[in-house]
Amino acid sequence: MPRQITNLNYLRERIVAFITERDWDQFHSYKNLGISIMLEAAELLEFFQWTDPAPNDLKNAPNLIQKISEELADIMIYVISFANKLEIDLGAQIIAKLKENEEKYPIPESIGRADKYHEYSMRERTPPEEYGEER
Repeated sequence: MPRQITNLNYLRERIVAFITERDWDQFHSYKNLGISIMLEAAELLEFFQWTDPAPNDLKNAPNLIQKISEELADIMIYVISFANKLEIDLGAQIIAKLKENEEKYPIPESIGRADKYHEYSMRERTPPEEYGEER
């Protein structure tokens, strides 16, 4: 399926309209939206429970990809709804978080590594054999 670029503001407006037309905002408390995000994320994880498919296995399973995409959409709808409720500019916040992460995880120290940013300075001072890894 070809990728379609959709503006975040357009999605926000569509979600607000959908909720407003059904008078559902009354049910969208912070608690309910937070719980809904987690419930939908758990539904996404169910596809991977007891299995760890290789990337090519997923790419060759269009029905599974469709189901995963539906769960991702559910998650995003609730995330955008939560951001709307708090009047958070989600696009601006994502850009700010990416900039923060670029500083925390500079390419020379982080490329190909899954360490947390606070471990970089420790690894520079600690001999590799002391943290169980060869350089």
